[in-house]
Amino acid sequence: MIVAERKAISDILQMIEGAGRVLVVGCGTCVTVCLAGGEKEVAVCASLLRLQNQGEDRDLTVAEATIERQCEWEFARELDELVPDCDAIVSLACGAGVQTLAAQFEDTPVFPGLNTQFIGIPEEQGVWTEHCLACGECVLDKTGGICPIARCAKTILNGPCGGSQDGKCEINPETDCAWQLIFDRLKRLGRLHMLEEIEPPKNWSHSSDGGPRKVKREDMIL
Repeated sequence: MIVAERKAISDILQMIEGAGRVLVVGCGTCVTVCLAGGEKEVAVCASLLRLQNQGEDRDLTVAEATIERQCEWEFARELDELVPDCDAIVSLACGAGVQTLAAQFEDTPVFPGLNTQFIGIPEEQGVWTEHCLACGECVLDKTGGICPIARCAKTILNGPCGGSQDGKCEINPETDCAWQLIFDRLKRLGRLHMLEEIEPPKNWSHSSDGGPRKVKREDMIL
């Protein structure tokens, strides 16, 4: 899932300076799970904006809404009746959600209330770790389901680097060496022979380095 964190309320207030009516919009999927932009977080953010604004000499009205997914047009349209009454929107979604609302409501400023961090998984209660960079060229079939691009500090495709000690990364001793994890996993699966194949240099044009990416499914186009 996409993991994000809320921006400081002072930063959000600075973004919406001059707006009298603000709509805080949450997203019911990824950022709800990581406790950053769900219905509860929308209520907290809206309340903090109202409280912080009390000491300022201006009248700020804050409305709240949460839709299922901000990154999809059909759900964004649920805001059609609320947005015309607002001077600005604060989106508690990932960057894709912010941009979807900005495209949907061209005449209303849309501001990000969150910092989008990474694609990750919950490690424990309240802790999420990055596991995928969405690089566009997945090699998990060769590495035992453990991503060396996201989880190796050096993004090495033919590891290990030789600097790890006791299964820990030399860059950050608190982090498990990704290639030690890959080795242990492949050994458990009886697939250590996979490490004998040299992986060629990565084609980074498949990642964000090649500009905005698009997936087009001809079988799904109407």
